[in-house]
Amino acid sequence: MSELAGASGRAGRPNQSETSPRARRRRYLLPFALVLPIVLYEGLLIVYPIAQGIYGSFTRIELASKNPPVWVGWDNYERMFSDPAFWKVIQTTLLFTALVIVVALSVGLFTALLFNRPFHFRPVARGMLMMPWAIPEVPVVMIFIWILSPQFGVVNILARLLPGVTQNPQWLQVPELAMGWMVLISSWKAFPFYSLVILAALQAIPQELYEAAKVDGANPLQLFWRITIPSIGTTLELLVVLAAIFSFKQFTIIFLMTGGGPSGATETIVIRIFNTAFRFYDYSYATALGVAGFVVSLVVAFFFILMQARRTQEAA
Repeated sequence: MSELAGASGRAGRPNQSETSPRARRRRYLLPFALVLPIVLYEGLLIVYPIAQGIYGSFTRIELASKNPPVWVGWDNYERMFSDPAFWKVIQTTLLFTALVIVVALSVGLFTALLFNRPFHFRPVARGMLMMPWAIPEVPVVMIFIWILSPQFGVVNILARLLPGVTQNPQWLQVPELAMGWMVLISSWKAFPFYSLVILAALQAIPQELYEAAKVDGANPLQLFWRITIPSIGTTLELLVVLAAIFSFKQFTIIFLMTGGGPSGATETIVIRIFNTAFRFYDYSYATALGVAGFVVSLVVAFFFILMQARRTQEAA
């Protein structure tokens, strides 16, 4: 008995090696050691380039000269704010972003509701649903260039079946049509991701809510507006933020299909930054445009995050 008591007493007492100053220092430094790689990554590859870009927007960079950048203060921003083309680009960017959010999230919500219902071969259908999101953007552009070709495009064959259409429409040469197709292609590429996230949120809704509402005589429309939408409201708000960020920085599809044309109808802020920097070699003005785009994207994201925080506070 005395041996058991001695053993239990030793088991209850902390090991001296675990309470030594060296062990305590290791436990204290472990969280910092674990987070250090992330801090280095964020600092070197994200924070430092952003800081360099902000600094470069206040300088004049001459690539043909060996002289270092010259500090010019607010000259680049004064030029930007007085440029009517800049405000047109911002308007085009916001219009494109808003349309992609509406179309992509609407299609994603519809397909999520559809695939949430039981039917045969549902797992196979869900796998096929993700194909547009999984295909890289360059093959997507090649496919749609062929589909929209004025000579042999599939869309023209279908358009010629409509009454009043006697010629092949130039889909990417008319400003309104070009913008519409950029929105549709970008939405087609992005909606499977939104659909998958919404589907996961739908499956987390307790079925007892629907059964109780049906007992009270609720119809399908009332179930949708009174149970489904409030239950996935937080998810939808998060997807709005993500869709705004993804569409705001969309580059590959627009650049490869229209290059910002025709007549600047599809020129968003990222296309203007690329053209300014790598076509006109005006790096100073391009960095100022980049800072402006960065600020606009932050404002949009902060607005939706503030709305979500306020809704969470009201719910609490």
